Order: sequence, then C-alpha cells, then structure tokens
Amino acid sequence: MKIFKCDDLKAAKNPNPGEKTYRPEVLTAADGAMNLGAISGIVEPGAGVPYHYHEKRESVLIVVQGEAIETVEGKEYELKAGDAVFLNVKEKHCIRNKSNTEQMRFIEFFTEPPLSKDFIPVEK
Repeated sequence: MKIFKCDDLKAAKNPNPGEKTYRPEVLTAADGAMNLGAISGIVEPGAGVPYHYHEKRESVLIVVQGEAIETVEGKEYELKAGDAVFLNVKEKHCIRNKSNTEQMRFIEFFTEPPLSKDFIPVEK
C-alpha cells in the first residue's frame, strides 16, 4: 500500500527550477506496483507537457494545485484543482499551466509503466 497526500504533492520542490516541467515517477515496481505507475507533475507558469499519445496506456490525471488547459484531440478543456480527466489509449493530448505566475501540480496514474515506455510525441 502507498498513500498519496495532496498536501505532500503541493509542498514538493522542483529540484531543477530551470526546467519548465518536473515529472518524477512516484509509483513504480519498487513500490510493488505491477500494472500501474504514477507521476507527480510540477508545471512552471505558462509551461506544459508536449502534445503526445500512448499506444497502450490509459491514464487518469488529477490537478492538485492551480489551473490547467488539457488539450485532447485538438479540443481544449479547462481544469482546476480537484478536477480529474481520464485519457484513453491513442488519444492525442497535452497539458499546460494556465497561469503565468503560479505553478500547477498534478498526479497522474497510468497503465503500462514505466513512464518512458509508451510516450509518442505528435506535431500539433
């Protein structure tokens, strides 16, 4: 078992402040997870994760702090802290921090770990 606390996710520091996104894996095989992984994301003001899709991966992303724009198949959706989005296999998507002054943070749970296994960039 592993407990994820939103307060801990909000308090985490970006060890590389010059990087616009920081997405460490927080649930791995080392935790006993066999078919599920998770990352905790810190997205600096105005930054985002590149547009991409996954061949086999499903995921649920939960915004824990701030506001974001999630683009899925070219359509934009506004998200705020407490909102969750399910992303299906092969759905092209990206997330960006809506704020130009505050960090946005999320946690994402996904099938087909590890993180780097199934990430396919797409030109917008």
